Amino acid sequence: MITRRQVVATGAALAATASANAQDARQGAGNMKITRSGSQPSRKGAAQNFVGVVRVDSPFRGSDPARVGGAFVTFEPGARTAWHTHPLGQTLIVTAGCGLAQQWGRPVEQIRPGVDAELFP
Repeated sequence: MITRRQVVATGAALAATASANAQDARQGAGNMKITRSGSQPSRKGAAQNFVGVVRVDSPFRGSDPARVGGAFVTFEPGARTAWHTHPLGQTLIVTAGCGLAQQWGRPVEQIRPGVDAELFP
């Protein structure tokens, strides 16, 4: 579960990024990309990452050197991810349904809609 301290730290990091981006824009260094909802096709979850029928919608991905991205992943009943790691961490936000998540060496956790789990390798 994300703590209040993590939320405040995240908000501060977003504010610092927005401030830096605003300064870059004033200096003519930044570009804005607008992506309309539904303007990008969904893709099938890759077989090496998922078991079963999975749809992936990626509304944004940062350009290098950024390491940020986001995806809505929709699982059909019985589908799941294959075991894998996220060396820089992962935040799961469940928007509908329920599922199971597990960190290496820890018990399985049930996840439901809301910000449920911040997973680290």
